[in-house]
Amino acid sequence: MTSTKSFAEAVHDRRTYYALSNESTIPDSRIREIVRNAILDTPSAFNSQTSRAVVLLGEEHVKTWDIIAEVYKQQLSEEKFNHANQRFQGFRAGYGTILFYEDTDSVREFQNKFKTYEDKFPGWSEQTNGMHQYVIWTALEAEGLGVNLQHYNPLIDVRLETEYKVPSTWSLKAQMVFGKPTSGPAVQNKEFKPVEERMKVYGAK
Repeated sequence: MTSTKSFAEAVHDRRTYYALSNESTIPDSRIREIVRNAILDTPSAFNSQTSRAVVLLGEEHVKTWDIIAEVYKQQLSEEKFNHANQRFQGFRAGYGTILFYEDTDSVREFQNKFKTYEDKFPGWSEQTNGMHQYVIWTALEAEGLGVNLQHYNPLIDVRLETEYKVPSTWSLKAQMVFGKPTSGPAVQNKEFKPVEERMKVYGAK
């Protein structure tokens, strides 16, 4: 099962969805295929391939957000936690979460290998991780899933490393939540700054 949307249509339609159910529009095998293809095919500087992903579905997804809520309950006042927990419960209500990491050992390997660009590799690493996030987000939405992206690291890093046996050299960057949408996107009518102010073209025929 694959989406019938074109790439341009998928890019245009991609939005943030917060209201999600614990259902999926596609089988788990397709979710795994989407992430696998992104890991294989998304570009990286010098083909460094530093990005990593942990896919959590069903009960593992629920457990992840229980862990995150537990961590923040220990850090926040009761009032602030009660507010944050409303968001955690919303994410928990979804179907799955993808944890995005960068392998710092791999980044250092390329820093040592290409000394001329040593100071550039950390930034390039962040860029390729963002590309992985975007590719997967767009692909999931093309399959009818709603997606949102969260950043509760670094407070949650150690607990998730322990729970999912993640190497300590993997640095957590983002948590992508997805599920079947139960309402429209968070922003119904997205406003755009004039493209003419953000794009220049020279030499076109």
